[in-house]
Order: sequence, then structure tokens, then C-alpha cells
Amino acid sequence: MGICGSGAELERDLPTRLALRAIHPPLKGGDDGLIRMLWILITAAAAPLQVARNVMQRGLVGDAGPWGATLVRFLFGLPFSLAMFALAVTLTPDAHPDPTAARFWIGVLAGATAQILATAALLLAMHRSGFAVASVMQQSSLPLGALMGWAVLGDQLSPASWTGVAVATAGLAVLSWPKGGDTRGGMTGALLGLASGAAFAVSLNGYRQAGLALDPNHPLYSAMAGVVVAQTYQTLLLGGILALVRPAALRAVLAGWRQSLGAGFFGSAASACWFGALALAPAGPVRAVGVIETPISAAVGHRLFRERPSLRQWIGGAVTTVGVLLTALG
Repeated sequence: MGICGSGAELERDLPTRLALRAIHPPLKGGDDGLIRMLWILITAAAAPLQVARNVMQRGLVGDAGPWGATLVRFLFGLPFSLAMFALAVTLTPDAHPDPTAARFWIGVLAGATAQILATAALLLAMHRSGFAVASVMQQSSLPLGALMGWAVLGDQLSPASWTGVAVATAGLAVLSWPKGGDTRGGMTGALLGLASGAAFAVSLNGYRQAGLALDPNHPLYSAMAGVVVAQTYQTLLLGGILALVRPAALRAVLAGWRQSLGAGFFGSAASACWFGALALAPAGPVRAVGVIETPISAAVGHRLFRERPSLRQWIGGAVTTVGVLLTALG
């Protein structure tokens, strides 16, 4: 057989080449097209997985409360994350992580703590403002992350990116403006949604820093290691707190293990996809492709929860999405 092989052989070998490039991404040139195809597919897969996780978590809030439902994605997602990390270890025998790196532990613990707060705020926002609206407002993590990077880390953004921040802010204002007669609940839900986006922005920055500090030559390995460490810490922290202050919520989580296991699986799979995509491409393009979660959330909210977004909410959501895209691609 020749070096290049036939077209059919190359086509059959494409999944293998994609997988190998995910484990050992090229430093430059060569297979950029394969890498672009892979991270787009991974991000596209993450969106419906995340929506499925949110749906299952929302169903758990009534019995377990928002903190118990938040524990679900960590406690029952950890076994799946450990299995995925074991696979990553098997596929990267030449990885040389540095577990003593202070940046890794600071980044992963700060990101994990922020993720707990972000998830709880998102669940509360869903009950205040609706499933689809809360999910759209969660996308504010991108413009808020841009502002945090500029103010705290000194990141420089292009004019198009700053325009996206302004457009997204305007869209969020339209989207979160409370309905008549529902001022208190609407505004509370809006603030919780914004708080969730801000906390997710902190979490994203923390996890990326942790991955770079652990083993920059094997980003996928570092990403999965970060997920496992974060979920272990989150399970111990939140589970210990609930055991002390709300044991009934912890019992409700354990009693509903069947449904919780499903939420944990989807949460773990979504996290693996997001971290894997971020290991292969910058956060901006990844988050831009991830905006497909918005129409999926709207469709799910309408079909399962019989939510009917108003015309103003559709306009606000569309403007917010445009702003997120501008910020990501600028």
C-alpha cells in the first residue's frame, strides 16, 4: 500500500486520525482542518448534553433543594469522570504532569468553588425566570469573562469584542426586564442568572489555568485531570456541608439515585466535551459554537415545561446571542 493510501482508506481512518490529534494535538500546520472539525463536533455534542443535565437537575430541586440538586452533578458524575480520565491516562502514557504546581491547585479549586455557586444560582434562576431564559442568561459568562479578564488579568480585546460585550449587555437587559405584576420574581431571577454567568466565567478561567499548569504538552489529559480533581473536591465540600446543615437534602439525593445517576452522567459527559474542546481551541470560538444550546433550551422549555417566552424575551435572547457571537469571534 502506498504512503498516502486510497481515498476510501483515508475516509475509514478519519476517526482514528481525529482521536490521535485530540490526544497529541500538532503544534503547528499539518492537520489544522482535522482539529477544527474535532473541536466543533465536541462542542456541538456538549450543548444537548448540558441541556439534558439541566432538565434532570431541575426535576430534583423540589425534593433535594438547589444545593442537593447541585451535588447531583458532582457526586454522580464523578464515577463517569474517573472512567474518562482512566481512558485519557491509557492514551497518553508519555504525559508528565506536575501535581505540585501551585497554579494548578489554585486554579482548579477556585474554579470548582465558583462552579458550585454558579450551578446553584442557575437552578434558582430557572425557577424564577424559566428554563429557557435562565439558560440564555447563563451565556453571559462570555461577556462577563471578557470584562474580568480585562480588569483583573489585563487581557486586551479587539473593538469587535468590546462591541459584542455592549450588545450582549443590552440584550440581557431586555431579556431580564421583569413582566408587569412579577417585578420581584423577575428581577431576582435576572440577578441570579447574571450571578451564575459571572461565576461560570471565573470557573472557566480557573480551569484553563489549571490545565496549562499541570501538563501543557497534553491538554486533553490535563483537562480530564482537572475535571476529576474538581468534582472530587466539590463532592466532598458540598456533601459535607449538606450532611451538617441539611441532612434531609442529602438523603433525598441518595434516595433518588436513579434519576441522579442520569443527571450525573450527562453532566460528566458535558464537562468532558467542554474541557476537551477548550483543550483544542480557544475559549471564544468554543463558546460561540456552544450558543446552539440556546435554541435547544427554548425548545425543551416549551415542550417539557410548557413555557412560552414572550416576544420581548425572544428579542432579548436573540440580541444576547448576537453579542455573545461578536465577543467570541471578535
